[in-house]
Amino acid sequence: MAKIKPFKGVRPIENKVQLIASPPYDVLNSKEARILAKDDKTTFLHVVKPEIDLPEDISLYDEKVYQKGKENLYKFIDEGLLIQDKKDCYYVYRLKMGDVVQSGIVAGASIEDYENDVIKKHEHTRADKEADRTKHVETLSAHTGPVFLTYKSREDLSNLISDVENTFAPIYDFTTEDGVSHSFWKIDNEKIISEITEIFADIDYLYVADGHHRSASATKVGQKLRAQNKNHTGNEEYNYFLSVIFPHDELYIMDYNRVVKDLNGLTKADFLKNISENFDIEEFSSDLPYHPENIHTFGMYLDKTWYKITAKPESFDSEDAVKSLDVSILQENLLHPILGIGDPRKDKRIDFVGGIRGLEELSKRVDAGEAVAFSMYPTSIEELMRIADQGKVMPPKSTWFEPKLRSGMIVHLF
Repeated sequence: MAKIKPFKGVRPIENKVQLIASPPYDVLNSKEARILAKDDKTTFLHVVKPEIDLPEDISLYDEKVYQKGKENLYKFIDEGLLIQDKKDCYYVYRLKMGDVVQSGIVAGASIEDYENDVIKKHEHTRADKEADRTKHVETLSAHTGPVFLTYKSREDLSNLISDVENTFAPIYDFTTEDGVSHSFWKIDNEKIISEITEIFADIDYLYVADGHHRSASATKVGQKLRAQNKNHTGNEEYNYFLSVIFPHDELYIMDYNRVVKDLNGLTKADFLKNISENFDIEEFSSDLPYHPENIHTFGMYLDKTWYKITAKPESFDSEDAVKSLDVSILQENLLHPILGIGDPRKDKRIDFVGGIRGLEELSKRVDAGEAVAFSMYPTSIEELMRIADQGKVMPPKSTWFEPKLRSGMIVHLF
């Protein structure tokens, strides 16, 4: 059963929230963050990407980077840009992007639940990224970016969240430059807090939707502090990490597309011939991009032409939850054997493009010199949960969630 707890959130003063709240640390590179934060002293990028305040040639893993993040966080607090609530609270965070509306509970999620797989995972973490987030969390004594969790939707919890949204005024309500609206409620009513805690205690499992590195890092830091504390009780704040927990049926997963720099020495004719062994190929258009309409179909942009390619039924195991994923089918039947992409996590010849950037980004990049691009049918949340329930792992870059949670809306100190 899931164990969560309210906490004394550190959050922006109301008239500064839109200035402070920033994109997550992992959707911008350092160059993009420097441009976005130029002449802006209040953006939370100074906390989550503190290298922007240091020389451009500095290593992202330099000790000075983590110390600058700590300095910037506590400077925000000292200057009153961030304030801490006086009592333990839950919060509701609602995002709206067009027709997509999702409302989640902001809470501390248990590292013990993470250890015992009450919080289920579906991805492996990379050692370098996990070490970076661990150092960041430990140095700042804070969780500055929330982990995006989900659960199998429950009517009682959905009704409770709706009641909060309809009864109380949000403490924040603003729209970011990408058109996403962010609304935020504070729950300090003890009766409602108890109801939320009790409902989650009746939920069997939570699932990491996005934030595997953040949750793994927070757990590592909590384990270290637990071992060092002779008077450990289990109630300390380091036993919990910052999370926003959404019902599964409100989540929106977009396609996560692929671009490959070369054809692995093949001519166009040989490349198409090799593909035809496991895929049916149809020329689609030289003008319009092809967005797959069903699972096991893919768009392919090659030499100024879009193709529809469909996996032949005998080319994959339809009974295997992982092998029947479109990302697995493409990897095992095309990217690896034909294009030589063995480990997509490490191979510099492949890049991944979130669906939020549109299929035009794929054709643009191929027209600019890369070799071939593939558009994907989005992985479903049901597929993700089924794989996590089986204790299996999805291939890298399987899901792209939108809209993105903003960093700096709430911080958890420990």
